[in-house]
Amino acid sequence: MAIDFKGAQIDTDKQGYLLDYTQWQADLAQVMADQDSFVLTAEHWEIINFVRQFYLTYNTSPAMRALTKAMKAEFGEDKANSRYLFRLFPDGPAKQATKYAGLPKPKRCL
Repeated sequence: MAIDFKGAQIDTDKQGYLLDYTQWQADLAQVMADQDSFVLTAEHWEIINFVRQFYLTYNTSPAMRALTKAMKAEFGEDKANSRYLFRLFPDGPAKQATKYAGLPKPKRCL
């Protein structure tokens, strides 16, 4: 599969995750979200950027437990919990946030 983006074909897997995370751009994330009929707000971008930075630091996409633990130090208890994250990303916070961040799907996500 591929996404048409600014005159180029960006390869994805069958679930829409980028095959090469270095091709990611914020505009591309918006295109991916539009394809899913998903609206990205400032709150979504906060998590997407956090997940992307997590990946660049640890070279792995965070699963849910690792995501909430890492977020706790950055954002505090109010945002570092499953309820908040599932409200933003109802199909699974780690799964959806990593997709729009252009990262590989976390290994433990179904």
